[in-house]
Amino acid sequence: MRRLKKIIFVIFILTILPSYAAIKLELTQGVNSAIPIAIVPFANQTNNVPNNTTMTAVIQTDLQNSGEFRVIGANNPSTDLAYWKKQSANDVILGKIQQINAEQYQVSFQLINLYAPAGQTNILLDQKFTVTQSGLRVLAHHISNLIYQQLTGVRGIFSTKIAYILVQRPQNQPPQYNLIVADEDGFDPRILLRSSQPLMSPTWMPNGKKLAYVSFENNQASIYEQDLRTGNRQLISQYPGINNAPAFSPNGNRLALVLTRTGNPNIYIMDLQTKQLTQITNDYSIDTEPTWSPDGKSIYFTSNRTGDPEIYRYDFATRQTSRITFDGNYNARACVSPDNNMIALMHRENGLFSIAKQDLSSGKLTILTQAGLDDSPSLAPNGKMVLYGSRFADRGVLGMVSMDGRVKLRLPAQEGSVQDPAWSPFLN
Repeated sequence: MRRLKKIIFVIFILTILPSYAAIKLELTQGVNSAIPIAIVPFANQTNNVPNNTTMTAVIQTDLQNSGEFRVIGANNPSTDLAYWKKQSANDVILGKIQQINAEQYQVSFQLINLYAPAGQTNILLDQKFTVTQSGLRVLAHHISNLIYQQLTGVRGIFSTKIAYILVQRPQNQPPQYNLIVADEDGFDPRILLRSSQPLMSPTWMPNGKKLAYVSFENNQASIYEQDLRTGNRQLISQYPGINNAPAFSPNGNRLALVLTRTGNPNIYIMDLQTKQLTQITNDYSIDTEPTWSPDGKSIYFTSNRTGDPEIYRYDFATRQTSRITFDGNYNARACVSPDNNMIALMHRENGLFSIAKQDLSSGKLTILTQAGLDDSPSLAPNGKMVLYGSRFADRGVLGMVSMDGRVKLRLPAQEGSVQDPAWSPFLN
């Protein structure tokens, strides 16, 4: 393995330091066939939600960006249900904010269906909450989740997090690498780790409390695990050669990783309690990028054993490996949908790298993005959206695309380039 040039390494653990390079969702492609919904501005609301916005604006953005809803009559204060029915809304959201004391607010809202069958109530949701001002944005995301699940039957992802690497290149200085965790919409970024040497491959523990990642500190690729609440971190793997591509098992007890203990990169499974290793691939090719099936019964990984990178599946019960992808001559970075029916992947066609999906039953591959330099897909925990890395204005940015390809979003950083995204599991 080629050694990195020796440079002075400085590393800081930062558990609560806000990042100065926030990212913000920008809708680049929407859906006309989405559910029409009216969100009436909450009574008594002001721009007191963190980031100088309102609860209504946060809920509106959440639902609009999901691709499942089309917000109509934005900012119209009318509470007349007959009016909204004439505007072709299917549902209406009404809300009220009342300040209880200097620190607390009471927030109530209703979700009303305008076409409820005769004899059935048209109030689908009617709830009340008490929060501090700092919790208003978190509550807005929670309300978005409730509405999304009520109307689609699918759990919402608006309270989840994303992790990514921000690379900054100050003039006449070495690059700075930052491991960052932010809200799903890019708000409230927090720097977990700052390093003068590369960081890569962040991955979430299934309970959402820790991240594993690769660090090149001390000129050695090593895998660390870091607690998001305390900032404490633990060295997991530092074998000679490559230590790369960590991936937690669904129960969080094991870690798939790539090591070069026998010379070539192979997939290993580590028991996180005993640190015992089990090698599951052993050939002269490059086997890398492991990811678990949701049931923990198999591992998907990338290998060039047939000449070009393709995705394979290893079955723990049979100990057999089978090839999964056949379209094109480059398929890599698989991530498996929660229902175990689909994978999202990086696919190359005509020299362009795109995010694609493949049905695991039929083998049908569908290209979702067309930018040409898209990589590192990571699925939302409800399987409806894919987070990925891309290039825009000569910088690394994050993108999102719905699994049906109808909605596309961009999350550009204000400073630096963003790469290696990872979507969190559901967080309680």
